[in-house]
Amino acid sequence: MKGVDHVNLPQLNINGKMTSIPIIQGGMGVGVSLSNLASSVANAGGIGIISGVQIGFREEDFETNTKKANMRALAKEIRSAKNLSPNGIIGANLMVAINNYKDMVKVAVDEKVDLIISGAGLPKDLPSFVKGTDTKIAPIVSSAKAASLITKLWLRRYDYLPDLIIVEGPDAGGHLGFTVEELQGSTPLLEDILKDVITAIKPFEESKRRKIPIIAAGGIFDGKDISKFIKLGADGVQMGTRFVATHECDAPIEFKKSYINSTKENIGIISSPAGMPGQAIINPFIKRIQAEREKVSKCYNCLTPCNPLTTQYCISKALINAVKGDIDNGLVFIGKNGYRLQEIVSVKELIDELLGELKKS
Repeated sequence: MKGVDHVNLPQLNINGKMTSIPIIQGGMGVGVSLSNLASSVANAGGIGIISGVQIGFREEDFETNTKKANMRALAKEIRSAKNLSPNGIIGANLMVAINNYKDMVKVAVDEKVDLIISGAGLPKDLPSFVKGTDTKIAPIVSSAKAASLITKLWLRRYDYLPDLIIVEGPDAGGHLGFTVEELQGSTPLLEDILKDVITAIKPFEESKRRKIPIIAAGGIFDGKDISKFIKLGADGVQMGTRFVATHECDAPIEFKKSYINSTKENIGIISSPAGMPGQAIINPFIKRIQAEREKVSKCYNCLTPCNPLTTQYCISKALINAVKGDIDNGLVFIGKNGYRLQEIVSVKELIDELLGELKKS
């Protein structure tokens, strides 16, 4: 890292927690980013994120005791990641939409996770769980309005500023913070959303005399993208899709190959039982459920506001099928630029490639 221009490669300072590279690995569930991937990214100088979505799918009692299995597995994965990367920064991505959100947050805090990132809804009460601890918290927003709203709310209720804000644009994989109409119409650009969020957050920073790092996310693919968003005012970036095509990613080879084999034409917007659109590979499973509702034989009671009697499919079953390698019967979330992936590399090779491109840009 020596000799790299500080302007091109800033450190990311999350209220006292410092990284050597300004890259956060996005949280990807079910079972795509667990302790192996997260610790590898943390050891490379970034922030590794464990996804808490149905993380207990490999626990023996998952089918009969889902919530407890998820809580137990989250604790295991955080401990494992911290053991594999004792000096790195390990975070957990916990969706607001999961039914046992508060329980999962408490587990993460008890395990002394460094950072909790929450999207798929506004994490209104998140500060109440971390005050007095060393765990930092970050909301995911897709507009300046949402960024301002959550910051005002946290300040009013808890006198707490976000330690970090992730600004996610429409090119991200997984659930998106936009309406179907927005995505089908004149889609807002991440560049514009980022600028608006930076402007909206500045008065809060000035009033509290503290910097809130702003992270750009969604469709960021290479070092040139990283450089572009840092020049636009971002303090760092979050990347998910690129890290799937690594040897250390916790997903099976069949899952990784579905990324490598994807095309621009078979990546699209789908409806999700979570009540928001998502970006995924349009595979045989997606084509089936788009044509006909899949009967839900078992409900895991995992999401609000999912109703098993009316939902088009069970998202837990679909995601678990995919992470077990049954791609044709599973849901595979992917970023819009995922079709550009050509090979599976190591995390170190990926980071070196990104830094090399960043230094040249």
